[in-house]
Amino acid sequence: MTVLDFEKPIVEIQEKIDELKKISVESGMDLDKEIETFEQQAEDYKKDLYASLKPSQKLQIARHPERPNFLDYVNNMCEDFVELHGDHEGMDDRAIIGGLARIDGRPVMIIGTMKGKSTKENLEYNFGMPQPQGYRKALRLFKHADKFNIPIITIIDTPGAYPGISAEETNQGGAIAVNLREMAKLKVPVIAVISGEGCSGGALGLAVANKVYLLEHAYYTVISPEGCASILWRDATKANDAAEALKITAPDLMKHDIIDGAIKEPLGGAHHDYKAMADELKRTILLSLDELSNMSKEELKSSRYEKFRKMGAFLE
Repeated sequence: MTVLDFEKPIVEIQEKIDELKKISVESGMDLDKEIETFEQQAEDYKKDLYASLKPSQKLQIARHPERPNFLDYVNNMCEDFVELHGDHEGMDDRAIIGGLARIDGRPVMIIGTMKGKSTKENLEYNFGMPQPQGYRKALRLFKHADKFNIPIITIIDTPGAYPGISAEETNQGGAIAVNLREMAKLKVPVIAVISGEGCSGGALGLAVANKVYLLEHAYYTVISPEGCASILWRDATKANDAAEALKITAPDLMKHDIIDGAIKEPLGGAHHDYKAMADELKRTILLSLDELSNMSKEELKSSRYEKFRKMGAFLE
């Protein structure tokens, strides 16, 4: 597994534990107490470390190459998933995947951005950066769910919408804008989860929801820290300063009513235990569905609209 810079002390402690175990086996010495002490120290150190991460460190975890992707969550959380392809205008953008499924027996329309774990997969999924056709595919599935009264779940992990010439030629900004408008009109429960990177309009185009959640080590921002640093200081190496200033992590976002809650990750991040992470995400989704199912269609629509209209209030 890829080790992040700030995690190297944990690896060093683990190497010492492994060395003691090896000595114990080879020499026949009873080192159980020493090993147990080191293991407890390692566990305590990890708990303290991950409870006090800086935004720049959470950023690294959110971008971890082994972090669960959309299909990992679907496979660990859903039953009977049937993928629905294409925007019905000529393209099936693989950076956004969606379809019908059941979660604990409940029918849902589940849609998300998709990243790969290898170069080949990342090329297939365009590194999780959707094109306009992807947002139009998502919109088609939103409308299908709305027509048949099926709740919508979105799982978002994207560095942003694809910024290439082909996307601009096919109206990237317009596709996202239409999604924002049409999601605000939906009369079914909509739950959005930022599972890793939630960057710019590329994320927001799938996140106009009644409930918006952030995984513990994910981030949600109007611009990437690197992009922000390049604009403000003309220096992308100041991304760590930008990450701090942007208030991109769950505690700050909750304080400003941008998200509805944070979802606890396994110790060290979601990539350490896919099943446990999926179970926690599933629990949150089912609780939210229970709450939202008590609202009328008009209440769902109006509460979602008001939720986003209130964002951005400030005092001078």
